[in-house]
Amino acid sequence: MAQAMAPLLSQSTQDFLTENALCTLTTCRPDGSFHVAPVRFTWDRDAGLVRVMTVGSRRKARNISERPGARATACQLVGYRWVTLEGPATVSAEPARVAEGARRYTERYQSPPPDLLGLVVIEIQVDRVLGQH
Repeated sequence: MAQAMAPLLSQSTQDFLTENALCTLTTCRPDGSFHVAPVRFTWDRDAGLVRVMTVGSRRKARNISERPGARATACQLVGYRWVTLEGPATVSAEPARVAEGARRYTERYQSPPPDLLGLVVIEIQVDRVLGQH
């Protein structure tokens, strides 16, 4: 994935993205319908990346892997506050990228991601941000 310029987010959005909250990840199935799954995610402000840890055989990962250039959204909602982060997504099993995703996940949620066979990281290079917080 080419390194893009990270979007500028307000301090309140940055703070909101550190809260221990779930979000939804939306991807597109091969038939064009949306697949929405509850996930935990991390936000890498410097790289402009959302990272989601999952298993490569799960529908959300397959939706991205099977469609190069696919876009995905991560939306965090707490009460009436929300932020949606959108952009092109990739799935990686590269050990260094998976390790970085797991490190950030552990830092945010104070526990490591599940130790599952086939662990991968979904990375969304955020190029659009919407929110109300």
